[in-house]
Amino acid sequence: MRLLKQLVAVAVVAFLGSLLVGAVQGNAVLALIAGVATALLALLTYAKVVRWTEHRDPVEVAREGAAASLGRGLLIGAAMFTAVILLIALFGGYRVNGWGSVGGAVTLIGVTAAAAVTEEVMFRGVLFRIIEERLGTWGALVLTGLVFGLMHIINPHATLWGALAIGIEAGWMLAAAYAATRTLWLPIGLHFAWNYTEAGIFGTDVSGKTGSEGLLDGLTSGPAALTGGDFGPEASLVTVAAGLLVTWLFIRLARKRGAIVPRRRPLAPAEPGPTPAQ
Repeated sequence: MRLLKQLVAVAVVAFLGSLLVGAVQGNAVLALIAGVATALLALLTYAKVVRWTEHRDPVEVAREGAAASLGRGLLIGAAMFTAVILLIALFGGYRVNGWGSVGGAVTLIGVTAAAAVTEEVMFRGVLFRIIEERLGTWGALVLTGLVFGLMHIINPHATLWGALAIGIEAGWMLAAAYAATRTLWLPIGLHFAWNYTEAGIFGTDVSGKTGSEGLLDGLTSGPAALTGGDFGPEASLVTVAAGLLVTWLFIRLARKRGAIVPRRRPLAPAEPGPTPAQ
C-alpha cells in the first residue's frame, strides 16, 4: 500500500508539472522556472509521503552530502554521453552542422530537470527501493529497469528495441547507482546530465523525442545499430555497451560496500510442538 501511495503522490506532481512545462515551452525562462519548480515539488512531495507512510526520515534525499553526490552524478552523466557521441562520430554517425539555439538550450534545462527528478523519484526512490526489500537488489534491478524501458515505448519513433535498450543501459545503470550509494542525488544528477548533454548540448533526439534545439545543431546518420536510428543515440549499441559497463562498475561498488540486498526468503511454516500430556 505504501508503494501505491508514494507512487501516486509523485506521479500527480509529475503529470501536472509536465502539463505546465509543455504549456510554457515557447518561453525559455518560464519553461526553466516551471521545470525546476516541478523538480523541487516532486522531491518535497516524496519526502513528505515517505515520512507519512514509513514514519522515518527520507535519508535518500537528505540535504547533507546532496551537492557532492549530485555533482558526481552530473560529471558521470555528461562524461558518459560525450564519450558515446564521440565514438559514434568517430565511425561517421554524427556530425555538427552549426550552432543551434540558446533559448532552446535554456528551455531544455527546465524540461530535463523535471523529467530526471520525477522519474528518479518514482522509479528508484519508490519502485526500486520498495521492491528491493522483497526481491533483493538483483530482482528489483532487472524488474524496474525493464518497466522503465517499456515506459518509453509510447514515445514518438519508439521501437521495442529502443525501449529495451533504455531499460538495459539506463534503467539498470540508474538502479545500480542508487544501490551503490543509497542516495537519489547521484542518479538524479546522472540522469539529468545524460539527457541534457544529449539534447541540450549535442542536439540529438532523446528516447525518440525531437524537442527544442540544443546549443549545437547535430545530426546522426548511418546504420541504426551505430546511431540508434529515429529513436536517437539511446538505441545505439555503443550506448548499450557504455550503460552495461557503468552498471557493472556501480554493482562492484555496491558489493564492496556490502549494499547488495538478498532476496527475502519466505518464512518456513512452524513445526508442530510436542503433544501435551493427557
